[in-house]
Amino acid sequence: MNLYWYDWTGYIGVAFVLLAYLLLQQHRLRGNGLLYQLMNVLGAVGVMISLIFGIGPVNWPAFLMQVAWVVIGVYGIAHSATVRRRARGEGHKLPLW
Repeated sequence: MNLYWYDWTGYIGVAFVLLAYLLLQQHRLRGNGLLYQLMNVLGAVGVMISLIFGIGPVNWPAFLMQVAWVVIGVYGIAHSATVRRRARGEGHKLPLW
């Protein structure tokens, strides 16, 4: 079996998403933390790349799920940044991770 660069990109993306979820379950990451959201967004982008460049037709349901994953992750990053900015203005400290 030959693995191409886009295959590796997809595998690494899957590893990011699964590792993020594992670390969340172990309470090592916060669900609204920047690292958790970045791991999910980068993981979904990796899977999207493997779906686009892979041999054969694109698996559209899987691709659309990854697009949704990216959109939700970017929303989470923006929302958390807004909450942190407001908390800093009120003198509170929130953890980044």
